[in-house]
Amino acid sequence: MTHLTIHEWGRTSVYNGTGSAPKETFTRTQANTLLRAARSHALANQFGSNILVDRYNEIRAQQVVGVIAAPGCSLEILPKIDAASDESDETLRHRLVTMLDVALGLKIGDGQALAMARQKETLLDILIRLFADRFLAEARRGLPRGYVAQKEDLATLRGRLDVIRQFTHHAVRPDRLACQFDILIPDTPLLRVMKACVVTLRRYARVLETQRRLDELRFLLMDVGDIPINALPWSQVRIDRTSRRWETLYVLAKLFLKREWQGTNHDAKAGQGITLLFAMNDLFEAYIAALSRKALQGSELTVHLQGGLLYCLMEESENGRARFQTSPDILIKHHGQTQIVIDTKWKLIGRNPEDKKRGVSQSDVYQMMAYARLYQCRDLLLLYPHHVGLGSDALNASYAMMVGDERLRIASVDLLHGSAAVAQRLRELISR
Repeated sequence: MTHLTIHEWGRTSVYNGTGSAPKETFTRTQANTLLRAARSHALANQFGSNILVDRYNEIRAQQVVGVIAAPGCSLEILPKIDAASDESDETLRHRLVTMLDVALGLKIGDGQALAMARQKETLLDILIRLFADRFLAEARRGLPRGYVAQKEDLATLRGRLDVIRQFTHHAVRPDRLACQFDILIPDTPLLRVMKACVVTLRRYARVLETQRRLDELRFLLMDVGDIPINALPWSQVRIDRTSRRWETLYVLAKLFLKREWQGTNHDAKAGQGITLLFAMNDLFEAYIAALSRKALQGSELTVHLQGGLLYCLMEESENGRARFQTSPDILIKHHGQTQIVIDTKWKLIGRNPEDKKRGVSQSDVYQMMAYARLYQCRDLLLLYPHHVGLGSDALNASYAMMVGDERLRIASVDLLHGSAAVAQRLRELISR
């Protein structure tokens, strides 16, 4: 299997000739498989060019991260905000796993994420191993079971008598009783989803120990029915207090299997590969929102992701309709009143010392000014990831608006020091 790792906005070579491809190169067949998988993803535009771009002799990644795995090949895309930095793939992979952990609530923890990243395994290897380890631990504690109604003709009564069937089918057979009863079995919608995930991941697991664990899980699930991925009973799965410990595993299973995109741009030739892709802007936003909630625990401030949804304009006519709806990344509220609007930006900021605007887009400033008016908020914050070009100190810049008492702050957060340090940094920014 050919596996390659690149960074966001990076590229990898494609061999279009005959015979064996050189090392660190995809064949044209492999490249086409990856391109079809990218085109089929929910994030993709019509041609998938916002994920991967085909340049004939190479394919280029866009601002997405994750992994695309197809039969015989896989491509891992890691986040890297600063192309000039010399960070190793292990460091970048650890950062990505940490961000996914916080944003998706996987409950890995910095220590385990770092240990996984240091094993030089790919993101897919790490997530499959995490799923297998946690599933095996929970399975050894006992599989969840559910009651299923059964009807059977028996010599002795079990459960309750089906009177109608008894007097229609067994009117002349007093030795047979039409019984109705419930039995407790592990063949539940939740475990059907889990088994499908185990079977699928076994095809893509490259590490021998992970393969062994998945084989053990399949044996433990031998009484659970095999259901095709496109027929899994997602709507029937219920996570309640009795199955709460399976919630994280269910989130991982949805991450691996749930393909809501098949109704739109799905390419039937894309195969059954695993495509785990995340837009870095969205992932950074969710990561900051989750850590903001952690930082503000115990206070009267609340965090709202993609909230607000106020409109900018109203048509000047009878029954005029509101137009141009807004969706700020993060709102910090106090008793329902917006205190801070935070807009996250996954891009380089302030690298050029000659640029007095610090690389901030003028359209971003206009957008923040509109938020100040619509949400009646005095404090606005543009938040960027820190990079080596900014120096050792975090970026802190503040601007007063020419009219009014609002202020716009521009700041950076250093992701290198872990989630606890980022949460502390956010606490300081919000409390200012």
